[in-house]
Amino acid sequence: MSINKSKSVFDVDGKPPISKATPLAIQHVLAMIVGNITPAIIVAGVVGLSSSDRTLLVQCAMFTAGIATLIQLYPLWKIGARLPVVMGVSFAYVPTLISLGKSYGIAGIFGAQLIGGIVAILVGIFIKPLRKYFPPIVAGTVVLTIGLSLYPVATKYIGGGAGASDFGSYLNIGIAVITLAVVLFCNQFTKGYFKLASILVGIVAGYIVALIAGIVDFSPVAEAGWFALPKPMHFGMEFYPSAIISMVIIYIVNSVQAVGDLSSTTVGGLGREVKDEELSGGIIGNGLTSVVTSFFGGLPTATFSQNVGIVVMTKVVSRFVIAIAAGFILLAGFIPKFGALMTTIPQSVLGGATITVFAMITMTGIKLIIQDELSNRNVTIVGLAIALGMGITQVPEILSQFPQWVTTVFGTSAVVISSIVAFVLNIVLPKKTLADEEKERNEIENLENKVIGA
Repeated sequence: MSINKSKSVFDVDGKPPISKATPLAIQHVLAMIVGNITPAIIVAGVVGLSSSDRTLLVQCAMFTAGIATLIQLYPLWKIGARLPVVMGVSFAYVPTLISLGKSYGIAGIFGAQLIGGIVAILVGIFIKPLRKYFPPIVAGTVVLTIGLSLYPVATKYIGGGAGASDFGSYLNIGIAVITLAVVLFCNQFTKGYFKLASILVGIVAGYIVALIAGIVDFSPVAEAGWFALPKPMHFGMEFYPSAIISMVIIYIVNSVQAVGDLSSTTVGGLGREVKDEELSGGIIGNGLTSVVTSFFGGLPTATFSQNVGIVVMTKVVSRFVIAIAAGFILLAGFIPKFGALMTTIPQSVLGGATITVFAMITMTGIKLIIQDELSNRNVTIVGLAIALGMGITQVPEILSQFPQWVTTVFGTSAVVISSIVAFVLNIVLPKKTLADEEKERNEIENLENKVIGA
């Protein structure tokens, strides 16, 4: 049976009928929407934004994701991967955004993001020689640390949000547990859309319970308009060296992480290895998006692994399908009432849903780590990087005798420390395989036997 490639959903350049493409596109929107808006809600809470500014930040998250996705689908010159990937505001940046937000506010975040985006562009240009410095053992250690460092965020949300008057109440924890239970049920016991959109279904269930309990405030929705354009420089932009250093490190790490998602897309969806120009264009496109959207209130973006998973599982690689999804995402970015509605989700509901996301990030890190053999060398890299990253950030006063910028860069984000330690150790430590280590032990044993025999 011949397939008209020009209309096939299994062809990158295929343009299937709208009736066929739209449901597939909505599937991608459902998979990414919660992960895209939640970082904005978290950051808004940390920096203490007003209700209207919280709505705007969520609105900008959707606008940014739509633009970033379209750039990847339909490149301009060498900017974009030309691959069926969905972009969105990434949880990988959240630990750093939280620490910078507490110290420098929202303007400090966007100033650091501007420089970080420029560095990402440079990484994209030179990605081919840089890839060897970020093997799975290094990338996996960073991803694992990101997951671990996000657990306190989810736990505070489960309790109702840090500083909430009813923090840890039976109601908050109960709503979070119900949300989590629905997510787990849909993910493990259902199929199709319910399985793919398990987090969204869980949030809807938790939201309904919260409505019944009377803890949802709709005043932000009533105050928001129906249509609005993003406001340039509304949040301002300030530059702090320590904030810039932290953000640059995370941008470098996440730029290299994009290699994994883009590779998964081509291998799993297209049946081939990713090309250097696709990697370069994808990272450059993401860096440029970050630079541009930092002026409009859009937080840092990255490839969304859950959407990569959908592409790999369904083999639907049509860029046209993803473009329709990007259109829906972009449209939401121009509708303030949508953003306002998202901010009415109680924090306990978000906590019950995001704890599973953070758990998956952690397990993704472990999967990356075990792609390399667990030799003594590799175990040392992973163990020491995580120990120093998590340890120092849990006891930040250990850096109290150092200049303030040292505390800001290294005492507030475990990801920064773990990234640096894993990167340096991977270069410095001699590369020994399990076979090499066994050979060494045998040589030592033989030497001891000779000494005893003598």
